[in-house]
Amino acid sequence: MPCLVLEKVSRTFGGLKAVDGVSLSIQPGERRALIGPNGAGKTTLFNLISGEVRASSGTVALFGADVTALAAHQRAARGIARTFQITRLFASLTVLENVLLACEALDRRKFVIHRPLSSFPDLREKAAGLLNDFGLWPLRSEPAGNLAYGDQRMLEVALSVTGRPRLLLLDEPMAGLSSGERASMLQLFDRLDPSIAILLIEHDMDVAFGFAHTVTVLDKGRVLFEGSRDEVSANASVQQVYLGIPEA
Repeated sequence: MPCLVLEKVSRTFGGLKAVDGVSLSIQPGERRALIGPNGAGKTTLFNLISGEVRASSGTVALFGADVTALAAHQRAARGIARTFQITRLFASLTVLENVLLACEALDRRKFVIHRPLSSFPDLREKAAGLLNDFGLWPLRSEPAGNLAYGDQRMLEVALSVTGRPRLLLLDEPMAGLSSGERASMLQLFDRLDPSIAILLIEHDMDVAFGFAHTVTVLDKGRVLFEGSRDEVSANASVQQVYLGIPEA
């Protein structure tokens, strides 16, 4: 069963059709890159998948269930997580506190108001394990707002996997990173649970092709082409629209 199926999903803002009849299917464990020029509708499509924005038409299904009418938090409870182009961290809280909050987000103990999160040993152990996996344990006591930008992006990815999602949406996680930080992030993705399906928005073609099994190219809100890395790089329409190579 696919973990994500979009059927002719569209979203209109006034007279602008930001996403135009997109159909897409992601299998469990798949690594998929979503590429396209600026304004192609990539982030809007992510918002439609995660529930941040409702579709004007079409359907969104997660793990065989129609979630088109569900809110973002309801979809998150079904196993979807995401990051954003701009980091969304609690800047004044420490790195450890950020992860502890994320660990309890889908836990019933989030309703307990008379005990600090740090008093639950299993949550602390889970948070510590995540910080070790992401190389952030030495920074656990630092306010998140004080971290270097690359470490903030790493922390955001760590927060996105705390709930053990089955589908992870990564919106330009490499943006603003140095070449060394990008390499570290790719190594991190390789270490993630292989059963997690990952859909990645990325502008760097080398990163997208190095990461993905399949690449979907979006242009003007529509799927322009979909295929393997070699098929995408050899496609004349992709070369014209995305790579700037004129038609013969």
